[in-house]
Amino acid sequence: MRKYNILFAALLLLGFTSCKKDFLDVKPTNAGDAETAIQTAADAKVMINGLMSKMASSAYYGRDFILYGDVKGGDLAVYSQGRGLDALYTFNHSKTSSSFSGFWNQIYHTILQANNIITSIDRLKAAGTTENFDNYKGQALTARALMYFDLVRLYGKPYLLDKSSYGVPNITSPIAATAQPLRATVEENYTQILKDLKEAEPLLPKAKSNGYLNYYANKAIQARVYLNMGNSTEALSAAEVIIKDKVYKSYTNAEWVNSWKAQFGTESIFELGIYPNESDLGNSSLSIYLRRKGHSSSQALGMFMASDYFLNRLKQDPTDVRWGVMSFDETSTSRMGATYKYSGSTTLDGDGKGSSTAVNIKVIRLSEIYLIAAEAAFPSNKDLAATYLNEIRKRSPGLAAATAATITLDMILDERSKELFTEGQRFFDMLRLNRPITFNDEFGGLTISSRPKTIDRTFQKVILPIPQDEINANPGLGAQQNAGY
Repeated sequence: MRKYNILFAALLLLGFTSCKKDFLDVKPTNAGDAETAIQTAADAKVMINGLMSKMASSAYYGRDFILYGDVKGGDLAVYSQGRGLDALYTFNHSKTSSSFSGFWNQIYHTILQANNIITSIDRLKAAGTTENFDNYKGQALTARALMYFDLVRLYGKPYLLDKSSYGVPNITSPIAATAQPLRATVEENYTQILKDLKEAEPLLPKAKSNGYLNYYANKAIQARVYLNMGNSTEALSAAEVIIKDKVYKSYTNAEWVNSWKAQFGTESIFELGIYPNESDLGNSSLSIYLRRKGHSSSQALGMFMASDYFLNRLKQDPTDVRWGVMSFDETSTSRMGATYKYSGSTTLDGDGKGSSTAVNIKVIRLSEIYLIAAEAAFPSNKDLAATYLNEIRKRSPGLAAATAATITLDMILDERSKELFTEGQRFFDMLRLNRPITFNDEFGGLTISSRPKTIDRTFQKVILPIPQDEINANPGLGAQQNAGY
């Protein structure tokens, strides 16, 4: 962990910048340090903007974390190896090669920023400040909870498999450059995540907050966390707060496809802004990684395309509106395996910024909340589960509505796959529900030696290795390395 504190100090010395010009209504300061960077609520807002920008990096929600969930979950496949990030598909990870250490680096780096915000605000409040920092502290706590939730799922076993196994180091305050924290358990990580979310909940506004975390984003993360813990009662309770308060509205079938061409739509509970000349990844963006090979750019190499398994789910209804973000891939003009959510449309419209790659990342949408509510209600109230599922199943007008007699957990899981495709959810869904994952290895005669064709959550490489650089900096982590690495 030592090097992240060094990076954090360097960042503070350089100062924080905003992640888009009109994202701020104040001019950011040009320099700061860990003790004095926050003096006013305006300063705290600058710091929150920096936090949101870091969460949109290529090593996190800007690309890799989204791909991780769908590639490893079997909904995306590769036509040929060597085009980019295919180790996600092959599970060819070691502690020194294809470890995807960027997750550890980037997320802990951003957690340390959140810790500094929280600590600075607490120090000012203890000193008697009259500034109102509630919103900013609430956002920092909520962001920290989300980041730990993502980290523990990347590096720790599923909660329902072995919550006493190693998770990730819990670091909740700025630490010395020489500190060498060790891994907490998965259960301890989840305890900290919920503590942060509960502390943040009353501090956040109950209003739509474009580009920021609010009360409803907090409740949505709570719903995700409780679902992963197998706590259906609390997951349903959190989801129903969002549904019943009606601050957000589901897209109609006529609106769904065009919603990807717009920023901060009526379903968008937490959306990260991606802006040209700032956080736009260009030829390294999700848009490029998921579109058809050669489509409008020689850098579009056809890295990932929909698997046959995903397409077979969508083919249950040829009139499903979600075909509207799919287009043909390089295999033929009839196989609709290229996907364009992160291009705005199949004609590369973007989302209103004049760029087909600077497209916002919709981290949490209302559709997911209905699906969480359906799954959480399923064990105790199948009528209610069917009602919530049908709010999303309506995207397939050719399919019969679910009823208490016909609804199944597999039906809900299939709907999650279709609705949340390329939103980074599938792998984690399969792990928490203990479902096997089968990979579409048939393209181009692929031979994968680093994993079998079908895996389940007991396969050792369903979690990542602690990177060797981290072990070098903190030798105690060596004895806590994940099995198989």
